[in-house]
Amino acid sequence: MKSVLKDAEKRMQQSFEAFESNLSTVRTGRANPAVLNRINVDYYGSSMPLNQVANISATDPRTIVVSPFDKSIMEIIEKAILESDLGFNPNNQGENIFINVPALNDERRKVLVRTTKNMAEESRISIRNVRHDINDELKEMEKENLLTEDDLRLGKEKVQEITDSFIKKIDERLKVKEADILEV
Repeated sequence: MKSVLKDAEKRMQQSFEAFESNLSTVRTGRANPAVLNRINVDYYGSSMPLNQVANISATDPRTIVVSPFDKSIMEIIEKAILESDLGFNPNNQGENIFINVPALNDERRKVLVRTTKNMAEESRISIRNVRHDINDELKEMEKENLLTEDDLRLGKEKVQEITDSFIKKIDERLKVKEADILEV
């Protein structure tokens, strides 16, 4: 039963990490290099993530600097940023591309909060699906006489505790992200 519980925790942790990764791509009012993570550029015939062809950093709360490793793809990077749904207007300064992160208006903030809430709900659903799978696995183990009824009940309780802890982590992380988005 311990291996089943470890599997549950591992799978729920993966769901939480995926949520964290998705959350980092949602922009707040401050410059955050992670918002560019989902941008891909065409690099010599293959689509590459921007962070693999350039160094991305935030120099101040309103500026992101993109420094390509290969200066010949400056225009390609600039075009990819323009075509993204982030609403950024890149400024090519020869060696680097500067992105001024505009302040968010109230309407955009509300949309971003809604987006993060949807991400959190998808993650909660994923975690509950893991709980369901693990409970089915425990029931199957009981049918095969590998667990007693008491062990099954105890196992389900432990799975629920693990589930509750990950749902709580998601809710806490969501609250922090919402505060970041709503901060003026």
